[in-house]
Amino acid sequence: MKRLFSTVVVTLAAALTLSACGGGDPLTNTSPTPADSGAAPASGGGGGKVVVGSANFPENVLLAEIYSQALEAKGVQVEKKLNIGSREVLYGQVKSGGLTILPEYVGSLLAFIDKSATAKSKEDVVAALKEKLPAELEILEPAAAEDSDSLTVTRENSQKIGLVTIEDLSKIAKNSTVGGPPEFQARQEKALKDVYGLEFKEWKKTGDATADAIKDGTIEVGNVFTTDPKVIINGLVTLQDTKHVFGAGNVAPLVNKAGVNETVTGTLNAVSAKLDTAGLLGLMKRVSIDKADAAAVAKDWLTQNGLA
Repeated sequence: MKRLFSTVVVTLAAALTLSACGGGDPLTNTSPTPADSGAAPASGGGGGKVVVGSANFPENVLLAEIYSQALEAKGVQVEKKLNIGSREVLYGQVKSGGLTILPEYVGSLLAFIDKSATAKSKEDVVAALKEKLPAELEILEPAAAEDSDSLTVTRENSQKIGLVTIEDLSKIAKNSTVGGPPEFQARQEKALKDVYGLEFKEWKKTGDATADAIKDGTIEVGNVFTTDPKVIINGLVTLQDTKHVFGAGNVAPLVNKAGVNETVTGTLNAVSAKLDTAGLLGLMKRVSIDKADAAAVAKDWLTQNGLA
């Protein structure tokens, strides 16, 4: 579960060289932060160049392309450093000024810098970040777009049974099977019972096949990420998490304050104001399923939204 902050190995080569490394979504890493790089800060704060970075998974690369092209449309000089690696590497680079801007996910970022954090809603998470981030860093306005855990059902069951929110699953939970990654039950069974009163008949380890298992009826409910293109392909419905059991996964730019000016922050906030989960899901289908170029997809979205 990529936003539930599982510990993964960060290679020494990635930590030392900022080279692209393998793996899925490395922004989930929460192992101890390596020493900050000594890279010199970019000079974007005075109207000079900004450096936009990304982790090495498609969605983060796409978001970095959107940020970069939006800034270029405003006359900002941009250098892109994409597919870098994990949050351990990226966070230190933004703090030192080696990177100026990084697409982040507010809940994951808060868990990274404060292991004891309990904030769940977007508002509470952002407030906690503003308190906990070091003086060099700032989180800008978060988008409505979220890449977060969810409980998901077929559109047919959503309409037939009236499943709109997670709480609505109380109508079917005791007779239903829920699936997800191997760690899903251990991490979420108690929370779903305590917060929503849900007790499922059976839990299955469906892993990467969860969305397909929902579609073919192997399970009735599954843990699918909100920007997984299979939500569209399989005709699924993401249930609203009104009580924030999973925590906020809103996309937001993390910036080095010395490297940005009002043009930069205003442009990035304008991007966030237009980006919602449905839109990001559609963009990710083009990138991950249709194999469209991320830069071209970013350009199309910016043009359609009057940002380029």
